[in-house]
Amino acid sequence: MKVYGFLVSMCVGLIAHAQQGNLSNSTTPIAAEEPPVDGYYVKSDILDREVVPYSTIRPTDVAYVKRIWREFDVREKMNSLYASPKSRLIDVIMEAVMAGELTAYDPTPTQDDPTGDSFKTRLAPDQVMGRFGADSTLVEEYDADGNVIASHFEASAFNPDDVVRFRIKEDWIFDKQRAVFEPRIIGIAPLVTPKVDEITGGSPSGFDGEELVDDIPGLTEDENAPSVAADAYPAFWIYFPEARHILVNKEVASRHNDATGLSYDDVFIKRLFASYIIKQSNPEDVRIRDYIDNGIDRLYEAQRIKKELVDFEQDLWSY
Repeated sequence: MKVYGFLVSMCVGLIAHAQQGNLSNSTTPIAAEEPPVDGYYVKSDILDREVVPYSTIRPTDVAYVKRIWREFDVREKMNSLYASPKSRLIDVIMEAVMAGELTAYDPTPTQDDPTGDSFKTRLAPDQVMGRFGADSTLVEEYDADGNVIASHFEASAFNPDDVVRFRIKEDWIFDKQRAVFEPRIIGIAPLVTPKVDEITGGSPSGFDGEELVDDIPGLTEDENAPSVAADAYPAFWIYFPEARHILVNKEVASRHNDATGLSYDDVFIKRLFASYIIKQSNPEDVRIRDYIDNGIDRLYEAQRIKKELVDFEQDLWSY
């Protein structure tokens, strides 16, 4: 009987200890210096998570590798979680870059880095904002009498809603030791679409197309039209293995369930995004748009490349 009473008292003590103070169903007053909990419990699990490392792949076990570049648009319904005002992907990346927790790499092609996505040149945090092409505003300073005494330019505030597309660089690897064909994301880049109307003052015909294309990255001249077409270009690249340590502690907003507990690292590892292929590794180092002009045909070509990857995996096994 004494043992039974001891066990009961111990269980009650453990339950009382496990309960968190300051819960929404608390019957005791809340101290003024202690803010109330916004919810039934404190979500601390995702803040304490650590990155789950990839399985080790030995170079001798790699029987096949294919590098793929793809893009996804956050305006698509399946990608809406990346654009949630509660936790935008671009906000997560920018906060980490500006705080010096994440390294941004210059996407400008060079002789040593023809594609501009090999993580060769680092960008300082103060250089990152300039990659989005933010306009500068003249700010004047006045004295007590209202006279202008000085002026300076200030960059316009960064608008995260302007970033609607991201580019992903990944490797598809067949590990013959584990008999696994899997993708590994290498880098992610937010894309910037030049605002041609603002650059040309709303009159593209008044500018020389070749000169404009040379001066502004991401612009291409359309041979069949007198105007200049705007092509999205990377603002900067981030190295995904490094970014995982930031993304693993950032929760994504779900449309169906607030208790999913998914982090941005989870959604990328689980590949919870809809995307389309824009390039695969090839000897000529050309993109799909370089040899196919029609947009619909480009999507068909992207599907063909995707099917090749699926067929390669299926052909590895006998049924």
